[in-house]
Parts: sequence; structure tokens; C-alpha cells
Amino acid sequence: MATVTVRLPDEKHERLKLMAKGYGISLNKLFEEMSTTALAEFDVATRFRVRAGRGSAEQGLNLLDKLDRVQPAP
Repeated sequence: MATVTVRLPDEKHERLKLMAKGYGISLNKLFEEMSTTALAEFDVATRFRVRAGRGSAEQGLNLLDKLDRVQPAP
């Protein structure tokens, strides 16, 4: 396991400590959970971009038109 030093403004550090306390977890665990969420979001965005690059804009627009016919916008 690695150790990372993060420099934060004092106010932000205090707010993060309060946030961790509110969740009933340590500040270390809060950072671990936040980094897991950030990495998951990055992975999803990366997979989306790769798949979008393989797709067809015309086919995508046709699918959106089909969706609009089934479920019209409010």
C-alpha cells in the first residue's frame, strides 16, 4: 500500500474531517472511497469514448429518434 501526501487549504481539510466524521469513517477511508469513485467514473468515461469512437453517428441519431417515438420528451 502506498502513502500519499496531499496539500490542502486548512479550511478544506477541516471540512473534509467533518465530512468523514459525519459518515463515521476516518479521513483516510474517506479519501480511499473518493478515489475509488473518481477512478470508476474515469473508467466509465473512457469506455464510453472508446465505444463512441467505434459507433456510427447516424445509427446513434436513429436510436434517439426511436426512443423519442416511444417516450416523448415532457
